[in-house]
Amino acid sequence: MDLRIDGKIALVTGASRGIGRATAQMLAGEGADVVVGFRQDSPGADETVSAIDRLGRYAWPCRMDVTDPDAVEQALSELPEQARRLDMLIHCAGEAPVGSLSELTCAEWNRVVDVNLNGAFHLLHAAQSLLREGGSVVMVASVAAQTGVPHQAHYAAAKAGLVNLTKSAARELAPAIRVNCVAPGMTLTEMGRQTATGLPPDYAKTKLLLQRFAEPEEIARCIVFLASPASSFITGATLDVNGGRYLR
Repeated sequence: MDLRIDGKIALVTGASRGIGRATAQMLAGEGADVVVGFRQDSPGADETVSAIDRLGRYAWPCRMDVTDPDAVEQALSELPEQARRLDMLIHCAGEAPVGSLSELTCAEWNRVVDVNLNGAFHLLHAAQSLLREGGSVVMVASVAAQTGVPHQAHYAAAKAGLVNLTKSAARELAPAIRVNCVAPGMTLTEMGRQTATGLPPDYAKTKLLLQRFAEPEEIARCIVFLASPASSFITGATLDVNGGRYLR
């Protein structure tokens, strides 16, 4: 399938590792140039940029804290001119700490909501004017948005909000901009592996039809498809990529 993104420009948050890095590299492999968004992991962002360079595409590192709307605005304003006309905006930045509902502090709750939900709003609010007509936005939520999850109530609630932000933004920005969401199941990223340590050893075999966790590239393929013109008649949708979690 021709995804038709050769020469297009994407901004990917959380691109210093995990699903964000896999997505940034896959976009470059399909011919796109990429703004590599990151918060603190400068060495990881540099690795992503280097990988994109090796693929023969342009990459621009962009440090931003998505929880700070002024920082997001400032970071976007400092991008080179050629990187400030976006075709694709992909929000992968997220945090998924573990903590029981009875012991969560307000600060812990607010931090997770800030990163996973408020950050998506700040990014969309600031970058909307940079998106070309016909462009697309992809938010990365989680299976937790639909199922809930013990010891991560703050994360599940924030991701559920992200699913509905997707729907509302799709209504408001149509027909010029498409907005979709991917809801991954457990994925073998650094963050996912940390979460998996709290699961029963047989979780994948008993809870997932495919009996294994996802690789980051398997999620990235779905993100890139929804971001590309190949999905031109899809908007307001949430694509569940969870190995059959709902059927067990």
